[in-house]
Amino acid sequence: MLTELVFADPHLVAGGSPHAVVPAAGGVELPAAARPLDVRRVEVVGAGTVRGLEDWLAETWATSLVVVHDGEVVHEWYAEGHGPQTLFLGASMTKSVLGVLVERALDLDAAVVDLVPELGGSGYAGTRVRDLLTMTSGVGWVEDHRDPDSLASRLVGCFHGGGDSRALLREVPAGVAPGTRWTYCTADSQVLDWARERATGRTFVEDLTAQWREAGCTRDAVVALDGAGVAMAGGGLASTARDWARLAALVGPEAARPAYDITRVSRLPSTITSFAGFGRHWWPMDDHGHRVTADGSRGQFACTDLRTGTVVVKTSLWPYADPWVDRQARDLSYLGLHALLDAVT
Repeated sequence: MLTELVFADPHLVAGGSPHAVVPAAGGVELPAAARPLDVRRVEVVGAGTVRGLEDWLAETWATSLVVVHDGEVVHEWYAEGHGPQTLFLGASMTKSVLGVLVERALDLDAAVVDLVPELGGSGYAGTRVRDLLTMTSGVGWVEDHRDPDSLASRLVGCFHGGGDSRALLREVPAGVAPGTRWTYCTADSQVLDWARERATGRTFVEDLTAQWREAGCTRDAVVALDGAGVAMAGGGLASTARDWARLAALVGPEAARPAYDITRVSRLPSTITSFAGFGRHWWPMDDHGHRVTADGSRGQFACTDLRTGTVVVKTSLWPYADPWVDRQARDLSYLGLHALLDAVT
């Protein structure tokens, strides 16, 4: 049964908007560790000061924090009114879940229009699956959700206003040559899922249900749908913090490395972050493929250190209207995630 829902965008899924249920897999709950994390060891240094864990959580508007090491929960915290049953909208963390599904199912060098001929007259003509997975499609897209008339806002609107998201994707214009520029682009994710569906014959929810079983997720999740029943694979998955941790553990080493020199750590636009790069729909936290995270709007993170197997999930609900607040809270969150991964041995 779905009990509590916490969404970065209250229009998505909540309020009776169309959604699909991803059923619990009947897995075993993650056990609590005999030796919990000593939070006194966690210091977050940044923005001109040193802060402890509690202050960091408050300063970044956190709503949950779960740390898993060796398959055991070494630390778990929830903001008042939330708990292990709460479903937290991962926003664009959903993209990273999609990335895992795509890498397993598609030829990354396949032409997008061979899989989705309907996009032949759009900016996606000439792109490959790899271009979508690394967000180097080059299409003429601006990820501006503060402008209600932008293509990005209109795309999100399809998932709470009954629109046809795939009809809108056919309107995305050409920009620059594929593979020559990185631009954050939710349309790339939605097209990527369209290609995955055509290649496999399975919907996003069907593949996600199989992934839920593989990960051993123990709670139902929900996914936003548009008016035509298409899932928001670029941002509509809501799950418990513990199940987000299970999903983060599925990331592969290729996705954990920056895809190109232009997407290495500190080389993305500083308005995005100076503390991560971009790989295959995941955000490398170093250039060696050691640490990587899923990253969603308003402070949703599910990161892992592939060397130690430690996973940290942090959900948040910081203000989005002020881009400077958004930028500082994100950068400070990255510093805190590193501090937590460093503290777990």
